[in-house]
Amino acid sequence: MAEQTQNHKPTRSYWRWSKQDFFPEESFQNLASYKTALSHTCFRLKDRLLNRSSVANEMLLFQESENAMKKCLTWWDLVWMSFGSVVGSGIFVITGQETRYDAGPAIILSYAVSGFSALLSVLCYTEFAVEIPVAGGSFSYLRVELGDFVAFIAAGNILLEAIVGAAGLARSWSSYFASMINTDTDFLRIRVSYFADGFNLLDPIAAVVLLIADGIAMSGTRRTSILNWISSVLSFMVILFIIVIGFIRGKTSNLVPFFPYGARGVFRAAAVVYWSYTGFDMVATMAEETKNPTRDIPLGLVGSMSMITVVYCLMALVLSMMQKYNEVDANAAYSVVFEKIGMTWAKYLVSICALKGMTTSMLIGGLGQARYMTQIARAHMIPPWFALVHPRTGTPINATLLMAIPGATIALFSSLDVLSSIFSFSTLLIFMLVAVALLVRRYYVKDTTAKRDLVKFLACLFVIIGSSIGIAVLWNSNTTEWVGYAVGAFLWFLGTLGMGLLPKQRVTNVWGVPLVPWLPSLSIGMNLFLIGSLGYQAFLRFFICSAVMLIYYFLVGLHATYDMARQNQQA
Repeated sequence: MAEQTQNHKPTRSYWRWSKQDFFPEESFQNLASYKTALSHTCFRLKDRLLNRSSVANEMLLFQESENAMKKCLTWWDLVWMSFGSVVGSGIFVITGQETRYDAGPAIILSYAVSGFSALLSVLCYTEFAVEIPVAGGSFSYLRVELGDFVAFIAAGNILLEAIVGAAGLARSWSSYFASMINTDTDFLRIRVSYFADGFNLLDPIAAVVLLIADGIAMSGTRRTSILNWISSVLSFMVILFIIVIGFIRGKTSNLVPFFPYGARGVFRAAAVVYWSYTGFDMVATMAEETKNPTRDIPLGLVGSMSMITVVYCLMALVLSMMQKYNEVDANAAYSVVFEKIGMTWAKYLVSICALKGMTTSMLIGGLGQARYMTQIARAHMIPPWFALVHPRTGTPINATLLMAIPGATIALFSSLDVLSSIFSFSTLLIFMLVAVALLVRRYYVKDTTAKRDLVKFLACLFVIIGSSIGIAVLWNSNTTEWVGYAVGAFLWFLGTLGMGLLPKQRVTNVWGVPLVPWLPSLSIGMNLFLIGSLGYQAFLRFFICSAVMLIYYFLVGLHATYDMARQNQQA
């Protein structure tokens, strides 16, 4: 495939702005063709709901980029990309917030629950990344197994996740930078009194930092990777310092009471600190630029995430040991706590480490998010102009700008607490859908699976998802009776057991998730439970954003992808 792409010479300038570059599909050639397309919306929606892409088709979409991405990454790069992307995208960002307001010292359990759920998702991602080594990540996986419509819902949430996550990181970067100068982490921000709460502290530093990080990501994948792994090794040494000093200077008396907000607070915090584990999916999007994806991706994902889970739990523990939970700073917890215990010099070391961690998270996020958008644009769900790869840098500059500019704008206006909950909802939903897609991949093959087996599979999947939602609803309604939870868990067990008795239709060639369907089913249950632990505002923001996405889909995305599919069939 690499040789084919290298021989595909571009004949046009990269920087071009014609209508054909944005809307080349037949439905958008003129007003009459667009009206005709709109009149066939129901038929086209049915077609997109029932049809799925194929692995071969996803692998061939690279032609839409005109230039090849460079295969320059090894397992070593992926391990440190995972570390650099994940560590800093949460542990330095929202641990203080959730320790103080939701979990207290039991934040360590919140990280353990989220870590286990994240590891289940990592296993699912790894199998797909080995089998479908393209830039699209979860978008491509869902498009192959669940069809275009579900893939679009994922694509919209990927876009939301990318922009909101980058904005949240940039806001926290400025908070930690401010904490190195002044105890008020907001003192570098501009207060606008007539803006609503949560949007009234303008943060120009956050916007500038995010734009710089994305600029580096656009300059080249290999250059960004080298910069990341060198700085991540140094960061790892500082993290070890934080843990050691935390155990030496911490007090076990600060861990009492351990559950100040009860079990409900632990799971509410777990749903939010899941943000701390996000970023590993960025590594999956680098499969197209990996020299040996079948070997390097499992090493990079599973190995690094296991290590990160242990590190997170230890860091959460020492934070609660060094300071009473109700005194923890919500914005820059680790740097402020060292100042409180009299180690002012360590405060600056911790802040520099946190800044480095968040900087590399923005760097790797800029790489991975742009690859997501590149594959989405290759499928014409967004204009294919965003799929173009620059011939000199080998990076999708247009797709990176699509992430950078809105992210910087949101970082300028929105506070961290507004960003974290909606980000967690989108992330958990995508991870749940990937687990569903993996079960579909193992148990259903078109024109091969017997109809009765398909009906049984769908029934079992319905029971698994339904029982998981039921448990989440019970938890969110503050029900304390154990009978409802027991019934829900029993139904989940029956659904998973029933699926396990069905014949598998596909065996993995290289690397596969063990204990199927149990681990993917557990991933579905845990992700839905964590979604149910989020507040109603997260649901409200999510559904408002989804409604906007669907309007775009029915007016643009549906018709562009339908035309693209028909063109491929005719070819």
